[in-house]
Amino acid sequence: MDQDKTEEPQKRIEELEKERDEFLAGWQRARADFLNYKKEEASRMKGWMEYAEQEFLYRLLPILDNLERAEREVKEEKDSKLAQGFLHIGKQLRDILKSHGVTEIETEGKKFDPALHEAVGSAKGNMPIGYVADVKEKGYMYRNTLLRPAKVMVITETTT
Repeated sequence: MDQDKTEEPQKRIEELEKERDEFLAGWQRARADFLNYKKEEASRMKGWMEYAEQEFLYRLLPILDNLERAEREVKEEKDSKLAQGFLHIGKQLRDILKSHGVTEIETEGKKFDPALHEAVGSAKGNMPIGYVADVKEKGYMYRNTLLRPAKVMVITETTT
């Protein structure tokens, strides 16, 4: 009988330890799942923030285009306050875009690349066929992603 009395509490202890281990393992899995969820959610939010930033920067590009047109018109009047104002605003906007990872795509004199350029016409030139003759609208990259392709004229006939 003494053995039955000692086996019963020992058996109960083993059952409770097993139950404790199951609860602990369940809690650890739930905690790991929650931590993974937090990481995934942070990554998803970062993606949304980058998308929103990219969209906002894309919407600034037509403003930069217009400022550059105005700069070309007032270049000869560099001493006027109006010209200085346009030049200063243009520089500020380019600096902001650059600080957010926006870079201009180099195009003129380069080989036409359909991943970066959009052909809007053809031209004759003294460069080889398939090279960019003229840029109608600048293109831009956002970090390593195409933000806007450059609209270009492509040489389809040589003049030499």
